[in-house]
Amino acid sequence: MSRLAMKKEDTGYETDYDQIGSRFAEVGEKWRAKRIMVFKNGDPWFQGWEMRFVPSRDTMDNIYSRISARFGSLGVHGSDLSSGIRYIFTTDGTRVKNIDDLVEGSSYVASPTSKFQALTSQAHTLTLTSRAFYNTELGEYEEYATQLFGFDKLLPMNTGVEGGETANKMARKWGYMRKGIPQNEARIIFCENNFWGRTLSAVSSSTDPTAYTNYGPFMPGYDIIPFNDLAALEEACKDQRVAAFMVEPIQGEAGVVVPDEGYLRGVRDVCSRHNVLFIADEVQTGLARTGRRLACDHEDVKPDILILGKALSGGVLPVSACLANDEVMGCITPGTHGSTYGGNPLACRVAMAALEVMEEEKLAERAHHLGKLLRSELSKIPSDAVTTVRGKGLMNAVVIAPGLDAWQVCLRLAENGLLAKPTHGDIIRLAPPLVISEEQLLECADIIKRTIQSM
Repeated sequence: MSRLAMKKEDTGYETDYDQIGSRFAEVGEKWRAKRIMVFKNGDPWFQGWEMRFVPSRDTMDNIYSRISARFGSLGVHGSDLSSGIRYIFTTDGTRVKNIDDLVEGSSYVASPTSKFQALTSQAHTLTLTSRAFYNTELGEYEEYATQLFGFDKLLPMNTGVEGGETANKMARKWGYMRKGIPQNEARIIFCENNFWGRTLSAVSSSTDPTAYTNYGPFMPGYDIIPFNDLAALEEACKDQRVAAFMVEPIQGEAGVVVPDEGYLRGVRDVCSRHNVLFIADEVQTGLARTGRRLACDHEDVKPDILILGKALSGGVLPVSACLANDEVMGCITPGTHGSTYGGNPLACRVAMAALEVMEEEKLAERAHHLGKLLRSELSKIPSDAVTTVRGKGLMNAVVIAPGLDAWQVCLRLAENGLLAKPTHGDIIRLAPPLVISEEQLLECADIIKRTIQSM
């Protein structure tokens, strides 16, 4: 009987190869050459070389980012890494901590076994059905979520921006069917520096030139007012054509901008008095991130339409939802709105598991405690390096003092084993996974303090 065995490597050394395959010829990185001897029935049968690519450690822009830059859209400025759990591993095997979970939105990226069991079990059973048919998971998920958040109905979608689009459509239709706004005249109010996605509707409401430049003409019927300004909202809502006010309880992309205490209660009051729908965009702030189940819960207010996403699946796959009561949700009738993948059995099963983990593991309480600890530690950084520390729960940011560049700080943090992301030039967002331990959080805070003070 033939026996194949591989002998231990005879030699191993590094050398530079300039023309090793078309894919790598342009990279000019190092390769490791290993001589291989294969034996058959105890006798030498084959001798050759195994070529293994070795990413250099002197730059984060290695082969993966270069391939992506060549063959993919350059919509995001990022660094190289592969997926991890509480830790992330770079392409050269270095372990780093992740304190920028907010954008990825997984919130508890160290997924408990139950979520992966829910994913794999349902994936082996049924992943997608036409919405023309009922499936065993959708109704159970809708019932659980509506009871948890206190609404009559849930409309399932996939991405956060789809949730925002759905809320906009729902508000306009409610405006025509319930409020009596003349056809095609409905208006929706947004705040300056809002961010809810990159579709044409989303960028039409944006005040960020990076988001909207060269994408016109824009969606009509959008009005912009300052954030955290109740007087401006009061004035705008006097227009009887206004159907809704859509707002992030804390502005995430703008740099974790926390409004004054009482702002959300004031929003609820103004909207109620003027018969305007209050849409809470909790795609980033919701699901325990700010230390409460919803950020609106900090002021005990309930919006008319609630948008959830990102962490709704715990980082496993895209899941979003709009929740509302019957008066609003009832405006959406069969055939007037939908999604091929929205409410698919796999997403429903995973979303339920994620919500159950949030409740059972008391992640909101955990975020509240750890957030206070993080802000306390970061407040010890001298004001000539960090001018502001702000946030709620585990949704936080630091404002870097003039003279320091936030992007360069983030690169230095990465070198020191911590991932973070800058925004708007001088702000670094800090949103670690909700499952981070107190010890890990303090280690992150120490890295941030040492890194910034060293610069």
